[in-house]
Amino acid sequence: MLFVVLIISTIAFSMTFSEKNYMVISFAIAIAVNGILLFIYNKKNHSAHKLALISCMTAFSVFGRFAFASIPFFKPVTAIVIICGLYLGSESGAVCGVMSAFLSNFLFTQGPWTPFQMLIWGLIGLFSGLLSKALKEKPLFLYIWGGFTGILFSLFMDIWTTLWWDSTFNIDRYLALIVTALPITLIYTISNIVFLVLLAKPMGKRIQRIKLKYGID
Repeated sequence: MLFVVLIISTIAFSMTFSEKNYMVISFAIAIAVNGILLFIYNKKNHSAHKLALISCMTAFSVFGRFAFASIPFFKPVTAIVIICGLYLGSESGAVCGVMSAFLSNFLFTQGPWTPFQMLIWGLIGLFSGLLSKALKEKPLFLYIWGGFTGILFSLFMDIWTTLWWDSTFNIDRYLALIVTALPITLIYTISNIVFLVLLAKPMGKRIQRIKLKYGID
């Protein structure tokens, strides 16, 4: 939970700066969060094979966002982050989520929204790992979780939009944004379910096979 507190604190601190500093804030979050997580990995003696596998999952996530760039809001990023958390653990899912947002935004434009995307995708990866037992045993629960995370992502990013307006949180504006964004939220939800249906089982099998071959925990 330390990295969650760190990101929230950094976002709150960044509100005191102008938007031109968003790149510095994004780099600060990425370096600090991954420094903490890599420290945890080193303490737990995770192998280079596992780090390489997490890097591959992150690369798939970034490539998937780029590949579906022509279809607005219909992206496999959340599904891949969920799958990473399911089969590689909550810490790995968090790393995949944070770095997917940070790296893919070099293609989709970095902005003051980047730390918010890093936080929400990191949390999705984290909790997907924590809920992995139930989600792997019951595919229906996995698809429900995928749909829920689509709603959660939209609601969270609407917080950023509300704050961006004048650096204050206005509940009426936030509710108006939620209503306005309903079509987008629906696309997020559907895309998560579709990509989980298509990717969860085949990617899960391959990850399990790689873990068995290289003795990855």
